Amino acid sequence: MSAHPLPADEPLGQLEPVAHFDGAMPTGVTVSQTGRIFVNFPKWGDDVQFTVAELRDGQAHPYPEADFNRTRPDDPAAALVSVQSVVVDPLDRLWILDTGSPMFQPTQYGGPKLVCVDLQTDQVIRTILLPQDVALPTTYLNDVRFNLRQGKEGMAFITDSSDQGPNGLIVVDLASGDSWRRLHDHPSTKPLEVQDFLPVVEGRPFVQEQDDGSLKPGPAMGADGIAISADGERLYYCPLGSRRLYSVSTAALIDRSQSDTAVAGTVRDEGNKGGGSDGLESDADGGIYATDYEHNAVLRRTHDGHWETVVHDPHLLWPDTLSIAADGYLYVTANQLHRQARYHGGQDLRRKPYTLFRTRIDARPVMLR
Repeated sequence: MSAHPLPADEPLGQLEPVAHFDGAMPTGVTVSQTGRIFVNFPKWGDDVQFTVAELRDGQAHPYPEADFNRTRPDDPAAALVSVQSVVVDPLDRLWILDTGSPMFQPTQYGGPKLVCVDLQTDQVIRTILLPQDVALPTTYLNDVRFNLRQGKEGMAFITDSSDQGPNGLIVVDLASGDSWRRLHDHPSTKPLEVQDFLPVVEGRPFVQEQDDGSLKPGPAMGADGIAISADGERLYYCPLGSRRLYSVSTAALIDRSQSDTAVAGTVRDEGNKGGGSDGLESDADGGIYATDYEHNAVLRRTHDGHWETVVHDPHLLWPDTLSIAADGYLYVTANQLHRQARYHGGQDLRRKPYTLFRTRIDARPVMLR
């Protein structure tokens, strides 16, 4: 036998740990224009002490304060319930996307909401509740992006990634607080069946048995990742259970006089990304970034349409959410989602800590203000 080490999978790019988490698993991350880092912890079965946090000296502290992180069962609108995403907008305000759906339970009015925090005062300055004909009982609000050049005060775009009901996009007028659904149950927002998409994660087919005995790819969830083009004209999105990327006209999404058919007519199939993606992001130069949970990687589509690998590392176990910061770093959470007990016959295979990483990309975030 040779004494030389055998060839093995090698990392690509530089992945730098930013923070480790020994408690609940994180999903979202966002970085303010002054470098403040915020993360969130949805209530998926872990002991979640607070669902939104700010990182200070590498430690997570409840944000904006502990009491607002304590759910009030008799009044779900009064505090946070279970947060899936946090995003800093172009005006350097923190928006908190509350699913109102701990353990993927049916939503109740007041739970699904957008909450805006002024980072100058650390005070909640706006809460937008989504009505029950927009955030359906089955809805799972996943991620959000902003274009503050549209409408009087800007527009928000949210993915509904539900694995219990219709998928689609949700549009919110930030001036009026009105919201509406678009691409409701459109094929581009839905996960594929296992015969069309069989993800392989850590060398194992990643499938989940349904109540009727059928198999679906991993988490059988639809429209999940979301990003907005540098000029604000296209909204990119991808189902979690698919390798395809889609886009749609933002002008069509916000024009309530347009029919659903007309809006659907602006959808483009942007092609195969090469891997399953949980998160999307975009930069000011026209690049589109996608996590690749099948290959422990983050990919980038350049302005000429070609895909390249930004970073690949065996420690990047289920890259979830992406955030480009003003300092030229791309931040990404790795939370081992695929190792949860629900995907392994009740056995939790996750190994703490979970980690927030970053990698330098020397690109700027999209600032549509």
